Amino acid sequence: FPALSQIRDPNRFNEYIEVYYETIRRISENSDLKRRFDKKYVNYYTRVYAPRLKRSKNDKWRSENFILISKLFNQIDKEVIRGLRGYKRRLIRALLKQDVEKSIRIVKVHLGYKKFKKIIRSKRAFGKFLYIHVLLKRPVAKNWILFESFFGKSFSGNPKYIYEYICANLPGIYRCIWIINNKKTDIPFRHKKIKRFSIRYYYYLARCEYMVFNSRQPVWTVKREGNVFLQTWHGTPLKKLGFDIEDISSATPKYKQHIYKQSRAWDYLIAANGFSSDTFRRCFMFENTILNTGYPRNDILYSIDRDQIAAIIRRNLGIPKDKKTILYAPTWRDDEFYGKGKYKFKLHLNLELMKRELKDDYVILIRTHYFIADSIDVSDLSGFAYNVSKYDDISELYLISDILITDYSSVFFDFANLKRPMLFFTYDLEKYRDVLRGFYIDIEKEVPGPLVFTSEEVIDAINNIDSVEKRYKEKYEEFYNKFCGWEDGQASKKVVESVFR
Repeated sequence: FPALSQIRDPNRFNEYIEVYYETIRRISENSDLKRRFDKKYVNYYTRVYAPRLKRSKNDKWRSENFILISKLFNQIDKEVIRGLRGYKRRLIRALLKQDVEKSIRIVKVHLGYKKFKKIIRSKRAFGKFLYIHVLLKRPVAKNWILFESFFGKSFSGNPKYIYEYICANLPGIYRCIWIINNKKTDIPFRHKKIKRFSIRYYYYLARCEYMVFNSRQPVWTVKREGNVFLQTWHGTPLKKLGFDIEDISSATPKYKQHIYKQSRAWDYLIAANGFSSDTFRRCFMFENTILNTGYPRNDILYSIDRDQIAAIIRRNLGIPKDKKTILYAPTWRDDEFYGKGKYKFKLHLNLELMKRELKDDYVILIRTHYFIADSIDVSDLSGFAYNVSKYDDISELYLISDILITDYSSVFFDFANLKRPMLFFTYDLEKYRDVLRGFYIDIEKEVPGPLVFTSEEVIDAINNIDSVEKRYKEKYEEFYNKFCGWEDGQASKKVVESVFR
């Protein structure tokens, strides 16, 4: 029999009914335990079952299942029912009379009232109400493009470079709108900034012809006739994605259900290499167009001006000219989170030790994943460690970095375009690989750099980086050819010519 915590599974309704009869057969009819058990079923009916009377397309909930649960409620303790008030009392009375039409009317009024309260109390709920019931009735605006990178957290990634190419090469043709939460973000060219989940956000989400984004759109987003959704994604996958994940250990239990619905709306999906193209097709069950172009965000890594760009970035960050730069870019752990999209992170690198051993030649930049909510304090390491987690564009950080340290982040696929040395600080390899996600590649055999497990090993590898490069030269070439072979600095151009015709 299912546990009571499994009652939301509609496919186990009959089992749940059987659980009741089996349980009351084993306990005293007038016991406190029986009354507590009955209250569980009252809550199930009013909170879980009753909304299905209105919402479900399956008539079983309004016919045979309704009769089954009505008969069950004849076994509920009368004192429990007499103790009910308001909505619950009216609903259970209608159920006992097997009056399904009255039950539906009661549920409609109750849900409508709850929705009204939510709308007047929550700006986001009000915006979503306007979006669905008002704004979607407005016509789609031709040549309006809505851009979003990492849920409005930054001006970065593939959307940034597609935007800049359009503005530089197709001036005046498109109206560009950027979803950006920090209004002070510096964005070149003519554009409009809107905050995610503001009223204007819902307006432009409903009206823009094109949507360009690198993470998944809200699950309630409506794909209208005339819309073009360009999903640029945000990296070559190392960690398993979508339907390739066997178990979900994250803050979003309905991950697979949501990702399937969201990916049905995508018209185009960008792949950086053949491996990504095949993986995306499978893990998203994607049947529309995959753009095999390489990543627009990597165009800067092939720019003829990249040395000048790097010099400007180093100067802006205050990095001394005589120091080499290490970039540490770790990812998040699926099972360590505060809530949806807010992940914990504990720094395992001993920065104090690194400073003592490396400060004469290096500085270190720390760039955590955008999902990570914890802030890393490096104030005691001034002049050696720089927290650049809020720096918008990680591609620019690649340009100024001589060595990359990462773990299971996909950043190393992009950094490999520069053919600079990489170290893999995989202190929790067995847990991450075997328990949490699983990998698409054999990280112990295929990555173009050594796996290190302690801060001491990291420091030793940095001090002997020339020998590390020499030892991994052949493997690096194989890796580069497999994962970077499509990159030529022209991805933005190819994408725009394919989508914006």
